Amino acid sequence: MQNINNNPELQKRYDYMTLTPIPKLITQLAVPTIISMLVTHLYNMADTFFVGRISTQATAAVGIVLSLMNLIQAVGFLCGHGSGNYMSRKLGAGETQEAEEMAATGFVLAFILGLIITLCGFYNLDNLAEILGATPTIIHDTKSYMKIILIGAPFMTSQLVINNQLRFQGSAVYAMIGLVSGAILNIGLDPIFIFTFNLGVAGAALATVISQTVSFAILLFGSYKGPNLRIKFKNIKLNAHYLIQIINGGTPSLFRNGLMSFAVILMNHAAGALGGDAAIAAMSVVNRATFFLNAAVIGFGQGYQPVCSYNYGANLHGRVKAGYKFCVKYGTIFLTCIAIICSGFAVNIIKFFRDDPAVIAIGVIALRWQMLTLPLNATFSISNMMLQSIGKGVRASIIASAKSGLCFIPCIIILPKLLGLTGVETAQPCSDFLSFLLAIPFTYSVWKGMNNKFNN
Repeated sequence: MQNINNNPELQKRYDYMTLTPIPKLITQLAVPTIISMLVTHLYNMADTFFVGRISTQATAAVGIVLSLMNLIQAVGFLCGHGSGNYMSRKLGAGETQEAEEMAATGFVLAFILGLIITLCGFYNLDNLAEILGATPTIIHDTKSYMKIILIGAPFMTSQLVINNQLRFQGSAVYAMIGLVSGAILNIGLDPIFIFTFNLGVAGAALATVISQTVSFAILLFGSYKGPNLRIKFKNIKLNAHYLIQIINGGTPSLFRNGLMSFAVILMNHAAGALGGDAAIAAMSVVNRATFFLNAAVIGFGQGYQPVCSYNYGANLHGRVKAGYKFCVKYGTIFLTCIAIICSGFAVNIIKFFRDDPAVIAIGVIALRWQMLTLPLNATFSISNMMLQSIGKGVRASIIASAKSGLCFIPCIIILPKLLGLTGVETAQPCSDFLSFLLAIPFTYSVWKGMNNKFNN
């Protein structure tokens, strides 16, 4: 076992994570992660914007493939959060060798799983497009976009692992640089591939894959800088111990993003049956816009995660609790302000992506419904991240599965039968409210068991 006292850089990182005042520490770590999260969602937002200049069918096709991209991200977050949480706790406890082994193991596992997604996707391409909810009028565009996204799956999953491992080590700036570089490239390549080279939706997918591959390379380079743990092949340990730790720490993220993929599929089927391609396109725009708005608070929470896991590992539970309260308070204030603004400009937001009267009519109502429960997502998201970061995998997984699974699936099945298209538009906000109610007792019971040791 290597002790941090033998490494001045790691000792300096330990002092920074355990002695810096909580508001200052979380803010410093959260700013880059907020930018990173917003940038991550810009990949999809950029595709939606530029494809929206083509047709409603093209917009709907990109929305269909969103569920596949959520699945790819779910695998990346499984390995990234699972390995990152464990690494951060071990660094907080001064056990760097196990942290190094986990870094390499999580990275390689993600690449292997991404490759499996690629192979399975191509083998079942036609069936996969239909399962995702593609209608006969959009299935060609769906397959064109999806084939290229599948090629990039191993690099997408791996770059999410490196990004999260850097964050959990307190190197959020390195993580931000990698993602921002890719996003800028994606926004620049989209119009070139879509319009100049006349590649249509395939051009949007190609821009996304190239950009995320560049992000992967930059992030990998960044992991070899400063006090960050290096990914070394000799440290790969695909054994039961590390796999169990990855599953325990990453399953909440798998549930959160994996069930989101399933939720989008169900919503696409319900929207298509009740409102056709216009409804699919409208809900796609609303979902991406809402994900983007939530990204800021999720980024705020991700700035809290390394603080949470590091100080929990150091047995400084008072700092864990102080960080939780800080994030929930300001996250709720921020989302409340955003919800008010977006409700007032709902027409402009939907029209920005697709200027189609049918899309706008459906999208505006759905967006305003979602703004009603948007402020509750701060408590829900931060609670989920705290439980995940301190190793409470079962509780965190149950909460994570609520928003897009335990609560959403009954809502999207029942409400459209009762309310028609309105049921599709209100399913997500109803699920958000029920998920918020579920998160409170799960978090409080763990909160009571923590000590108040603060060390600052």
